[in-house]
Amino acid sequence: MLQLSQLFIYPIKSLGGISVQSAEVTSRGFKHDRRLMLVNEYGHFMTQREFAKMALLKTIIEGNGIRVSNQNGNSVLIPFDIDKQPLHQFAVWDDTCMGQYINDAIDEWFTQTLDIKCRLVYMPDDSEREVDQRYAKPGMITSFADAYPFLLIGQSSLDDLNKRMALPLPMDRFRPNIVFTGGEAYSEDLMNQVEISGITFYGAKLCARCVLTTIDQQTAAKAKEPLKTLASYRMKNNKIMFGQNLVHENTGTISVGDELKVLSTHTEERFIIEYKPAKTA
Repeated sequence: MLQLSQLFIYPIKSLGGISVQSAEVTSRGFKHDRRLMLVNEYGHFMTQREFAKMALLKTIIEGNGIRVSNQNGNSVLIPFDIDKQPLHQFAVWDDTCMGQYINDAIDEWFTQTLDIKCRLVYMPDDSEREVDQRYAKPGMITSFADAYPFLLIGQSSLDDLNKRMALPLPMDRFRPNIVFTGGEAYSEDLMNQVEISGITFYGAKLCARCVLTTIDQQTAAKAKEPLKTLASYRMKNNKIMFGQNLVHENTGTISVGDELKVLSTHTEERFIIEYKPAKTA
């Protein structure tokens, strides 16, 4: 049986994530997941790719908002009840979506903490960012995530990768939303339609990995792994693939321990990567 083992929510794009036992699936992804995003003074979205120390900002969900803490123990609370402000256009990669600024005090906290002028942006309910229609059905939306509402990774896939490296890496390097146990390594590649707790998910696209995976999420230190090792056996169309992006149709709640049922599998060539066994000593 395939079974959910970990669930993660990332309230602010590219900041520390939160491990949860249950998560509410909304129309655009997990509740609270990447509804907030930092932008620089030019309105361009910020990530760990350029600012690795964003990894050191940790988030927790409190009764009335998202609390962000830095290494010095200082924190700021972003309330759930955000005053409505004028909407502005923001780009996330090739997409343009609408969001609003929150307030100057919160912006100043992040500016001081990261030592770069920046502002926090919120995606209100009336801002809908449609998922790439080449890989989804009309009306499917997401948040400020890179492209899709969910990232699925099998624990067996990470275990297989770690067998190939001198130092094993934790799952947080890959920033998934849903992790499952059971099945063979990289079995998530071929999952087309799956069901979890009555909610239907569809495999949209293999996830191409970038330098963010080389950043230690606890120290912000950079290294060559895991991209160096992944490049030796997980290349597809000149991209390094690890995990699959999901879209979904309905809403509800999923929990650690739930069964992941595979209803159909992909047959398209773009989902197929030949498995190369790890070399044994």
